Amino acid sequence: MSILPPIGAGERGEPELEATVVAEPGAVTVIIPTFNESGNVRELLRQLTEAVPARLPCEVLFVDDSTDDTPEVIESAAQDCPFPVNVIHREKPEGGLGGAVVEGLKAAGSDWIVVMDADLQHPPALVPDLVAAGERTSADLVIASRYIDGGSRAGLAGGYRVAVSRAATWLTKGMFPAALRGISDPMSGFFAIRRSAVTSEALRPLGYKILLELAVRCRPEQPAEVPFVFRDRFAGESKSTAKEGLRFLRHLVELRTAATLARMIAFGLIGLTGFVPNLLALHGLTAAGVHYLPAEVMANQFGVLWNFLLIEVLLFRDRRAHRHWADRVGRFALLANADLLLRIPLIALFVAQLGMGVLTATACALLATFVLRFVGTEALVYLPKRERPGRRAQARVTSGAAAGRTEGSVRR
Repeated sequence: MSILPPIGAGERGEPELEATVVAEPGAVTVIIPTFNESGNVRELLRQLTEAVPARLPCEVLFVDDSTDDTPEVIESAAQDCPFPVNVIHREKPEGGLGGAVVEGLKAAGSDWIVVMDADLQHPPALVPDLVAAGERTSADLVIASRYIDGGSRAGLAGGYRVAVSRAATWLTKGMFPAALRGISDPMSGFFAIRRSAVTSEALRPLGYKILLELAVRCRPEQPAEVPFVFRDRFAGESKSTAKEGLRFLRHLVELRTAATLARMIAFGLIGLTGFVPNLLALHGLTAAGVHYLPAEVMANQFGVLWNFLLIEVLLFRDRRAHRHWADRVGRFALLANADLLLRIPLIALFVAQLGMGVLTATACALLATFVLRFVGTEALVYLPKRERPGRRAQARVTSGAAAGRTEGSVRR
């Protein structure tokens, strides 16, 4: 990640707004994630300059993943801004737009943080209103909503995008009724949040719906809403694609399965789907003349592979870096096949020693081996490798020093 130094007011001989000055009641850092938005930056900063009153301590922080000249355009446009403008340019856009926002959250020092897009579909004039609403209501989170009185989704292009937006809103509110209580527009990308309500270490964003991530993982208290009209894009092209839609669905699954019980239920549902490739492979092998016993063993591996791929993508994406993929495959396959070896002795034990019927014993054995396989998968496949305490402490110190250098280069 490369970082450009602060640019803006200080370069014209006026005093720059340092982080120690910004962190006072009502002060705000506006975080704007950008990806190839050079056509929007100058107009965005012009409108922010007009919108933010002089009494509101403000700084703007762009977190940029662009492959075009967006950073250079920001540097040029910032010369006319009365507030500091900082740029963090990421060489590797990890986490997508949501990851860019988290990078900005870590660097921000203000009491209030406003997140907005760079394409001017979010009106800059609303920034002071979001902060004022939070101060007035003592809310930790203030959302610019398209779905309350005075709001509009007019800038959504075409019936397809309107339908997708509505469906995504219903889906998220149905999946997270408690975390999203009082929030009419969980898909909004325009909101203000108190810095004290953000636990950046808990955030694991995937894609562009960072508000959902913050609401579910950080649980800010007393959310408030302000209506806004979602406008047409000023310049450039929308970044919403089918790929981003799939990432969003995957993100929903990850958020929903963050709790152990929910993850166990998802683990079981994924296991049930493994019967389909298992049975298809068994049918193909026996039809080819393979004896049913070795065919059973070989077909089981198709189900194991299917389950492994879904579990990797849906349940344990954030833990895959702990071990090499070959190590994970080997451990998962051993656990899955050990399930077969353990189930038969358990059935025999339940029938002979406990007097159970065969069906009851089989159901109990399936339940027991399922729980053991889930616990074994978490503990043996996806938990981090154990390190010596000295090495772990050294890694933390090194990481902390690196983090200090990064923030210092942004805030000088």
